[in-house]
Amino acid sequence: MIQAAMIALVLAYYFVPASHGCFLVLAAAKARWGYGFSFASSVVAGAMLPTLFKVAILQRGRRSREDLTDLLFLAAFWGMEGVIVDAFYRFQGVMFGTQPTFWTVLKKVLVDMFIYNTVFAVPYTLAWYEWKHHGFRLSQIGHAFTADYYRTKTIPALCATWIVWIPVVSALYSLPPLLQIPLFALALTFWVLMVAYITARQNVPLPNPTPLPEPITE
Repeated sequence: MIQAAMIALVLAYYFVPASHGCFLVLAAAKARWGYGFSFASSVVAGAMLPTLFKVAILQRGRRSREDLTDLLFLAAFWGMEGVIVDAFYRFQGVMFGTQPTFWTVLKKVLVDMFIYNTVFAVPYTLAWYEWKHHGFRLSQIGHAFTADYYRTKTIPALCATWIVWIPVVSALYSLPPLLQIPLFALALTFWVLMVAYITARQNVPLPNPTPLPEPITE
């Protein structure tokens, strides 16, 4: 769904003139607010909407103090991540240009997925979540920077990132720079909602199995 939505938006931008008004509004907001837009849109996409989804749908309206902790954590993390991604996209534009030609898009996707994410983005994200899972104690996250952790946790996370995000960032880099962050925020909304749903399902206890009858013996 994430990939289909991004591809549909790219096609709409280039082939549906009636959609240009919406794209112009997003581009104007990004041009006016800059990094502030990146921070705010990432907080809404990565923290507020997923928390609302979790409380309203997965928890059926039941709230807890943990929900507030999760909201604050996600807001801090994704807000900063939005600013970092914005800076990285600008850096890519300086390095490779902003015209969405095939070779420009390909270079940006390769650097994004196989250098930026491999060296920084995925290890950085996992370290943040390890910090949260260990009660926000920095002394407990040293293992997140070991070779064994990279092999057992970071590489599987990278594989999931590549599967989902290679088509998504290909679509993002095919758009003008002022539209990349607004549509990144849209993709982020779907991504974080999906992660919240999967995590919630993993935490649901399995029903007790029906005991099998004792075997008949002579």
